Amino acid sequence: MNDVLGDWKRSHYCGQVTAVEVGREVCLMGWVQRRRDHGGLIFIDLRDREGVIQLALDPDRDPEAHGKADRVRNEFVVAIKGKVSPRPEGTVNPKMKTGEVEVEVSDLRILNTAKTPPFMLDEYTEVAENIRLKHRYLDLRRPAVQNNLMLRYQVTRTVRRYLDGQGFLDIETPVLTKSTPEGARDYLVPSRVNPGTFYALPQSPQLFKQLLMVSGFDRYFQIVRCFRDEDLRADRQPEFTQIDCEMSFVDRDDVIRVMEGMIATIFKEAIGVDVSLPMARMTYQEALARYGVDNPDLRFGLELVEISDLVASSGFKVFADAVGNGGMVKAINVKGGATLSRKELDELTEFVKIYGAKGLAWVKMTEEGWQSPIAKFFTADELAALNGRLDAQLGDLLLFVADSFRVTNEALGRLRGHLGQRLSLAKKDDYQFVWVTDFPLLEWDEEARRHVAVHHPFTAPMDEDVPLLTTDPGKARAKAYDLVLNGSEIGGGSIRIHDQAVQSQMFELMGIGEEEARVKFGFLLDALEFGAPPHGGIAFGLDRLTMILTGSESIRDVIAFPKTQKATCLMSEAPGVVDEKQLRELHIKLAVKPK
Repeated sequence: MNDVLGDWKRSHYCGQVTAVEVGREVCLMGWVQRRRDHGGLIFIDLRDREGVIQLALDPDRDPEAHGKADRVRNEFVVAIKGKVSPRPEGTVNPKMKTGEVEVEVSDLRILNTAKTPPFMLDEYTEVAENIRLKHRYLDLRRPAVQNNLMLRYQVTRTVRRYLDGQGFLDIETPVLTKSTPEGARDYLVPSRVNPGTFYALPQSPQLFKQLLMVSGFDRYFQIVRCFRDEDLRADRQPEFTQIDCEMSFVDRDDVIRVMEGMIATIFKEAIGVDVSLPMARMTYQEALARYGVDNPDLRFGLELVEISDLVASSGFKVFADAVGNGGMVKAINVKGGATLSRKELDELTEFVKIYGAKGLAWVKMTEEGWQSPIAKFFTADELAALNGRLDAQLGDLLLFVADSFRVTNEALGRLRGHLGQRLSLAKKDDYQFVWVTDFPLLEWDEEARRHVAVHHPFTAPMDEDVPLLTTDPGKARAKAYDLVLNGSEIGGGSIRIHDQAVQSQMFELMGIGEEEARVKFGFLLDALEFGAPPHGGIAFGLDRLTMILTGSESIRDVIAFPKTQKATCLMSEAPGVVDEKQLRELHIKLAVKPK
């Protein structure tokens, strides 16, 4: 490399050359984004991570450099020396940071050639994602993707500085650990030196950070890689990054207060947005009642309204039967939505079926009153009562779901979010935070015929609900809290169980017997008997948070080398096949031949 560069030393990044540098000699290095030949005078747009600068090569000024520029093509790697000059009148580009200047090149070196890339690398070209991921090293040259990753770095830098100021210690926890599957599947790693045994890659550092509290470290954090072998969506990856925190001698309000300060600092320093503190709070029950889901988007209305009492005795059998069978009926009023076509309403009906609803009833408010196939089943008094509760006005669209408590809330809640996006009710630059609290501690799993933890089995019950663990565990509430931003959960945490007897009781309630608990969690149970302090914490999804900060549509746009929705890397072709020798060393025999 030294032979190629010789004594050339870069003086500036391309994007740092502004009018302040006019008259100075500079040495720049980067990639050729575009070359333009204007009948003798050649212009090159040179790009690096900080931006683009225009180079001007005049054959009269330096014939040798001009001759080299004639051979240059897109994505060649070049170094240049020259003088910064103002752009000629009428050629200033106000959209560029360097748009007032250009560099009059006096010397040019071609450091490396390049094949023609499979797609243009400017920010205006639309490219299929599979092509981008196959050539990710090229995609990462694009300004939009580079800006995403630089903002991500700014977030992590801010987090470290803020938490350091709050007395947190950055402590690493093991990546090769023990499999304790609860929820998502573990990624397993076979042990060569301990035949027949496996490590697991951590889904989170949960147990280790609790042990650090037992150890007296008091305040821990880590920006940590985690792994879950689960089905993927646009905002999920098999390996992801958490901002992971734990604190001793705290209650819920202490954790929330410190973390609100961190999030506010991130938004101020990363994108210049002031976040109002304290943030809003809402109980889990209120979130379900008003929005149908526990991650509500507060940027728009469309709140769910329960009408079970008004339709329980109505002539519309679908509504009456739902209430009579212990279910419920809810509705949302889409203001001005009566203009939706029948085809659009059918599409909404298919949408709620994804979440288990059997159908979607609709009413258009017209000058004649209700326009709907279900209008004939209601009396005038019932229609008046429904109109009053739903604030139904001329031009509105009323949408109803009647089903079980769970299905009604989720189907209509998801429909609310879908309509918010479809009708452009939510602005990207409007950031609405809400803490959702008082979650159920446990929920009943019909298939497994046992209770499962809503968050995880180390979450403490509310103090006043501890007796319910013996009498009615399904009604116990958790000291858990999620931070929701614009309909996405960006962080979740809880106060942990620090009493060994309560932890053992939780395992028992979840159908984990004493022997199984000892095998899976014996080291934690032992540690809780040696003076564990009250403690709690939280983990934020760095990828998802960065996705929102950058306004990206996919989490893959804020990760340097992401996986596809099938958990594969198109660039490196991972996961891959290993040879028989490696398998024999690991004492593994394949039951299924890889494709």
